[in-house]
Amino acid sequence: MGYRWRLRDLMADQQMFQTSDLMPLLAERGIVLSREQVYRLVTQPPQRLSMDTLVALCDILGCTPNDLIEPQVVNQQVRKTADGTRARAPVTTRRSVIRRPGQQ
Repeated sequence: MGYRWRLRDLMADQQMFQTSDLMPLLAERGIVLSREQVYRLVTQPPQRLSMDTLVALCDILGCTPNDLIEPQVVNQQVRKTADGTRARAPVTTRRSVIRRPGQQ
């Protein structure tokens, strides 16, 4: 699973076209971020996001977390079954092992 971060789209709906438009609105709600942090928040999907920031964004944009985060299926694998119909193959994950020099 993946997700689509829709902050920029929702900002545009509110006539907010610059990332700097968001800084004072976040500060009013107690969220103080640098200009670079706000830029990354708008232009890149965040890997980690505090609940306070998420709630502040929802309050500013008049939306819900479901409006900001759109789940998407990523790397969907399809295989055929014996009767010719398509079946989804389970996606397996592999755990990576990090070895330091001199360790086995």
